[in-house]
Amino acid sequence: MHNFDGIIFDVDGTLTSTNDLIFETFRYISRKYLNKNPSNDEIMSLFGPTEEVILKEWSGNNFETVKNDYFNFYSDNHYMAELYPGIKEILDFIKSKNVLLSIFTGKGREAASITLKKLDIFNYFDLIITGDDVIEHKPSAEGINKFIDKFNLAKEKVLMIGDAPSDIKAARSAGVKIATVVWDSYVKKEVINLGSDYIFREVNDLKGFLEKNL
Repeated sequence: MHNFDGIIFDVDGTLTSTNDLIFETFRYISRKYLNKNPSNDEIMSLFGPTEEVILKEWSGNNFETVKNDYFNFYSDNHYMAELYPGIKEILDFIKSKNVLLSIFTGKGREAASITLKKLDIFNYFDLIITGDDVIEHKPSAEGINKFIDKFNLAKEKVLMIGDAPSDIKAARSAGVKIATVVWDSYVKKEVINLGSDYIFREVNDLKGFLEKNL
């Protein structure tokens, strides 16, 4: 019997090493249109809304041009991103156990689709929920609840896996278990201090846990 019937993954910093690509894409747009060169911390302070919401605030009437420029750069420079080694094996294992898989990310639909398709994992997921698919972004539990409701899952049988405080807060609000991964977390100390149900420092540690619980 599965301990979990449904597993939800965050994307950036959890499945994929994409932070450098995100920083460079925002920097490219900022230099080109705002004549600014923001630091990683300044860019991270923007996170929460989708890319398009942020770009709309930056660009005003020039939004369509700026948006196209952003996604072209993000797609064309995707060599800067990769799956963490061992992630695809984990997804294969989960699917072999007939456990439902979902994405819940703050990324917008276009950026999420580019990343998941470029890294060849798009088709693993039974449901992909992005920042464009919810009214309230993380730490709201709206995206988790959509997955639970769509497949009529028991909350105690659902696991959220992410790397950020917002993932922990969303999972707690939804009443599901939360596993925090810190192999590339930019706020490692903070997420550890929040006290998840499970903490994994290496991809192999998560793999071993899932092998025992699915």
